[in-house]
Amino acid sequence: MGYIAIAFGIAAAGYFIGEGLKNFKNADGKDLINNLFNEDDEHELIKEKDVHHFLGTSKEDASLLISEHPDVPHVKLNGKVYFPKAKLREWLLKMGD
Repeated sequence: MGYIAIAFGIAAAGYFIGEGLKNFKNADGKDLINNLFNEDDEHELIKEKDVHHFLGTSKEDASLLISEHPDVPHVKLNGKVYFPKAKLREWLLKMGD
């Protein structure tokens, strides 16, 4: 059973290396990787207790996020706060401009 996992890992690595080499000199090659990892972001929600990992801040700073920035994209469901990952990323990029 362990050999199957190793074979699968080698096959996956070969695929990603091959795709990377195809797009090595392609300026749009980074879009392939971004799309691969950001495909599910549009519907992914981050729990309020975990948003500090996404933001790269302390838990204390993350807990003040909504009170200091009421325009931050968030949803309240059953008394809990969630942040839509894709919209939060867009909001952070706009804040950096």
